[in-house]
Amino acid sequence: MADIAPFRGIVYDPKRVEISKVIAPPYDVIDPPMRAKLAADPHNVVEIDLPEVKEGDKYAHAAATFDRWLAEGILRQDASKSIYRYHQRFTSAELGGRAVVRKGFVCAIRLTPFGEGTVRPHERTLKGPKEDRFKLITAARAHFSQVFGLFSDASGEVERLFRKYESAAPTLQGTTSDGTEHVVWAIRDAEMIGRLRRLMSPKHIYIADGHHRYETMLAVRDAIAGGKEPSMYSSLNYGSIFLASMDDPGLIVLPTHRIVHGLTGFSKDTLLERAREWFIVDKIAGGASDMDKVRASVADAVAHRTAFAALFPKDPDAWRFTLSPSVNPAAVGLSGHPAVLRLDVTLLHGLLLERVLGITPAAQEAQTNLRYVKDSTAALAATSAPDTQAVFLMGAPKVADVKHVADAGEIMPQKSTYFYPKIASGLVMAKVDPDEDLV
Repeated sequence: MADIAPFRGIVYDPKRVEISKVIAPPYDVIDPPMRAKLAADPHNVVEIDLPEVKEGDKYAHAAATFDRWLAEGILRQDASKSIYRYHQRFTSAELGGRAVVRKGFVCAIRLTPFGEGTVRPHERTLKGPKEDRFKLITAARAHFSQVFGLFSDASGEVERLFRKYESAAPTLQGTTSDGTEHVVWAIRDAEMIGRLRRLMSPKHIYIADGHHRYETMLAVRDAIAGGKEPSMYSSLNYGSIFLASMDDPGLIVLPTHRIVHGLTGFSKDTLLERAREWFIVDKIAGGASDMDKVRASVADAVAHRTAFAALFPKDPDAWRFTLSPSVNPAAVGLSGHPAVLRLDVTLLHGLLLERVLGITPAAQEAQTNLRYVKDSTAALAATSAPDTQAVFLMGAPKVADVKHVADAGEIMPQKSTYFYPKIASGLVMAKVDPDEDLV
């Protein structure tokens, strides 16, 4: 069962700072130039969520800075336990500039290991990012951002609980550099929170983004507990999560495209010829300069047959790869649940990248000879980069695919999903306090 709870969130005081200048994207998508730009405001959350120091321990610096901001009133902890309604309003060129609102809520969630049924992953985690987050959270004793989780709400019962609160003035409101507007309402209505907890109790939670952070929260709980059993409702037993309905029309999943580079002996003609062992390969005339034409061609592929496209430097055309009707992925040596085997990224990685181009799973994980890009315009432009050999244009995965893979206890290939936009860090933070009960 999904045991969620309200908590006393820590938020910036909008009278002391400009919210748009202090929130940030998740730490793992911030490069050095972006961090420098965000850090122009000395109170930006990167100072504690992605700390940098010239000397000393950066995690101790983050903890001390967090405590100082609380003492100075830059940050304040709510006096009452709340559930935090969270809207993200955005547009995207990938969606033709259409305005979208993604709705969800921030709460605490009881931590259970993957595999025990309540919280289900769809991606494999890596050691390095977990070590970094572990050191930060244990030093600061706080979560500065949320894991992103999904749940089923086909009837709309959960969504209806929040509607009457959204006419009030928001508690917080700010805009990140990508143009996404983030709006938060703190809800302290005990009766409403009780109904929400009961509605969420029988549901499974599917991790959309933040697998590393979720596993880190479990490790932090165990480390701070030190072998002792925390009280039942201690905040130590809970993590911080943003939950959105799988049925929310504002839930957008975009593709992540693949760029192959630096391979010795690469040949476009050899790749196309070898690919015909498993795929029907069609030319998309003029596709190298027309992403809409490529999307339409992939969408027009034979019903129920997986398809994706490729671009090559100095080639004016694009190429569509459609799984041949005579090919059963399991029969040609790919392993996994049918929900995984029908994904375009599974076929690309398992057949073309590994068997034709020789990019092993280990090399894929290390991003050797392989880069990822989320923007279609950037993917088209990548064909002009000096080291690019091929650009593979992937389709957007379906939310149902994530659910089916997770329910089967399977995982998707690396960077299979990109839930857009990212959740803002620093919007609602949460203390990790063994002595504070949430319920």
